[in-house]
Amino acid sequence: MNLPEFEVPVSELRWSLDPAAFPFSTTRELDPLDEVIGQNRAVRAVEFGLGIEDQGFNIFVCGAPGTGRSSIVRTMIRKIAAGRPTPPDWCYVHNFKAADQPKALSLPPGKAREFAREIEKLIGDLKDEIPKVFQSKDYETQRNKIEEDFGRLRDALTADLERKAHLFGFQINSTRLGIFAVPLHKGKPIQPEEFQKLDEATKRDIQTKEKELSEDIRTLVGQVRRLREEANARVQQLDESVVRYATEHRIEALAGKYPDLPKVVEHVHEIHADVLENYKDFLPQEESPIQIPGIEAIEPKRFDVKYRVNVLVDHSESKGAPLVEETNPTYNNLIGRIEKKSRLGALYTDFTMIRAGSLLNAGGGFLVVNALDILRSPFSWDALKRIIKKNEVKIEDIGELYGFIATGGIKPEPIPVHVRVILTGSPLLYYLLRLYDEDFAKAFKVKADFDTQTRLTTENAVAYGRFIARLTGQEGALPFDREAVAELVSNEVREAENRGKVSLRFSEIADIIREASHWAHAEGRAVVAKPDVRKTIDERRYRSNLIEEKIQELYEEGTLLVTVEGTAVGQVNGLSVFDLGDYAFGRPTRITARTHLGRAGVVNIEREVRMSGRTHSKGVMILTGYLGGRYAQEKPLSLTGTLAFEQTYGEVHGDSASAAELYALLSAITEIPLRQDLAVTGSINQHGEVQPIGGVNEKVEGFYEVCKAQGLTGTQGVVIPRRNIRHLMLKDEVVDAVAAGSFHIYAIDHVEQGLEILTGRKAGEREPDGRFPEGTINRTVVDRLTAMAEKQKEKPAEKAAEGPEKGNNGEKPPSPPSPPTPEK
Repeated sequence: MNLPEFEVPVSELRWSLDPAAFPFSTTRELDPLDEVIGQNRAVRAVEFGLGIEDQGFNIFVCGAPGTGRSSIVRTMIRKIAAGRPTPPDWCYVHNFKAADQPKALSLPPGKAREFAREIEKLIGDLKDEIPKVFQSKDYETQRNKIEEDFGRLRDALTADLERKAHLFGFQINSTRLGIFAVPLHKGKPIQPEEFQKLDEATKRDIQTKEKELSEDIRTLVGQVRRLREEANARVQQLDESVVRYATEHRIEALAGKYPDLPKVVEHVHEIHADVLENYKDFLPQEESPIQIPGIEAIEPKRFDVKYRVNVLVDHSESKGAPLVEETNPTYNNLIGRIEKKSRLGALYTDFTMIRAGSLLNAGGGFLVVNALDILRSPFSWDALKRIIKKNEVKIEDIGELYGFIATGGIKPEPIPVHVRVILTGSPLLYYLLRLYDEDFAKAFKVKADFDTQTRLTTENAVAYGRFIARLTGQEGALPFDREAVAELVSNEVREAENRGKVSLRFSEIADIIREASHWAHAEGRAVVAKPDVRKTIDERRYRSNLIEEKIQELYEEGTLLVTVEGTAVGQVNGLSVFDLGDYAFGRPTRITARTHLGRAGVVNIEREVRMSGRTHSKGVMILTGYLGGRYAQEKPLSLTGTLAFEQTYGEVHGDSASAAELYALLSAITEIPLRQDLAVTGSINQHGEVQPIGGVNEKVEGFYEVCKAQGLTGTQGVVIPRRNIRHLMLKDEVVDAVAAGSFHIYAIDHVEQGLEILTGRKAGEREPDGRFPEGTINRTVVDRLTAMAEKQKEKPAEKAAEGPEKGNNGEKPPSPPSPPTPEK
């Protein structure tokens, strides 16, 4: 067995960027980065989505948080928006024909606020001017003339009646109850007793004349009423003429400012008509509301509210198309709302209480919303899709819209809106929406996929330096020297887990830059150096690795059982990764296997107790397939083998331990001991090929820490898939240990290579007769399986004793398929 053949050279354990490759000494010499690094696909998609104006080409920006997706999209939108025309302003005004349906007016950008001020000034001027014209001498003269004409005509009619009454021997008396003709006797009103003493002929004469005069009085009253009505009409015409005289030139002057806006001109004329009709509202009011003790004062309703202008969207300060980012996309924040006020326990509202939402503010421009936020907010998602489809915003009370409450509220006129919506979210959320929301694909036709890594080139490495130059210049942080930049790039290569790639998680990178600047400043340096970047990375790890330290203590105390010396049968050290979100680390786990006579095949204990994830269960079934294909071509597998991850109390995910599980199982079958000073990671396929796995750096470093704590012997190491060599970016301490011969990294392509490393024996290849050479591991496996099959034949009753077979090599029948869920 030639171990050096499989050992990974020290030069392959970590990639480091040579600072001499940089054409600068410090980032102060570089131009700040003004382009996007490594996101060509996403940038092209965003440019397309922002450029096309057809309906439905809204953008869903996919990508992991921290890749700079939001800041990149914002920057691109601002550049495009600056060259777009500024959209119009919008306002609501009173509808004089239907008060519960406010009208929407569109004005050129910046004109809505100006229009509101002009209307306010107009009404203010009318409040001053209208009372003045009614107090003018000219008005008073004309009003008096009308009253004098009325009085003269009324007096003439009254005089005629009085003359006739005098001839008839009557006098006319006017009281509160009306006008009466009273008969006279000897120049005085006749008394009832005197009237009774008169002869019958005189009585009949008086009664006849009284009846005639009563008819004349009724005629007089009708004539006076008509004269009064004519006088009032003349007064009304006079009032309207003076009000028109006082207002018309102002109205026409205001309307003349908006010759190209017919709806605005129409509204101004409607205001004029209402003022002419209700001019008395502008006159001083003598009555005041009665104050009832113990009840809050009632503010009198202002008559001029209906003349106000409620500016919803104001672009007076805008240049180009708007960019709105809605961070709290509730229904009201997104669509708008109708506010209400309380008066004596009753709610009321009017058009001045209508407020615009983000969609109206972003009209003619761009709206950026987090997809998860809008989906969490009730009613917002459906409202957004409805507006995208209809291209109009209808502001409604959400309680009335969904029938929660029934009130006689207002119904504002819908406002047309054309806005490009940009949603940001995870790829998982994008695919779920595509799968379960039939409207999503029609509303968001452009997908912009932001990558988490890009190719490592000299150009991209220099771009990192320019990014540092931009950030430090914007925030006043210290510049980086070339060694510090190289160290930062090397760290991001490790984060990408691929030597040919570099991470694009610019949010985290920016924090590292800020922290490194802090540590350099604390050391009194004017430029960030390599040790400052190293310290930043170490400090960030230290702030997050409390759990790692606690688990390490369990290994050191012997609570977690792991053997790093000697050999053992049916036992191997597997490797797993603990991902805490902000920090990940690896640790060894003891994997054990036991075999005995039976027909259950390989039993995954974790699956039996429902602690096995799908990918882990798949890995166990794959190694079962490998066993059958390699060793059971002539006879069936007549054994029951159990596999377990010892001292694990949560679900086991992933198939990266399938190689280690196979080694433990083969050792249990053959009773050939395995080296315990080595740990194994790698998944296998049914042909025995070892496949790459994730977290290789964390796994190697985790086993190294355990070995170091128990004492390095010089033989300890880790067996990894050869295809993972390009992913190695180990810590300097581990690299130094390997260079000193204290620790070893072995890389394999096939499981049998790992089997030879762990046992020190040849695996063996089939000879022409189909048999494996004597003394090889594979020969021992076949011999033991054959012997177990023979013993199985000798116990025909065992099958009945064990009960019905489960099928699937001892596994429970698979459950019905469920919708696919992405694996980590």
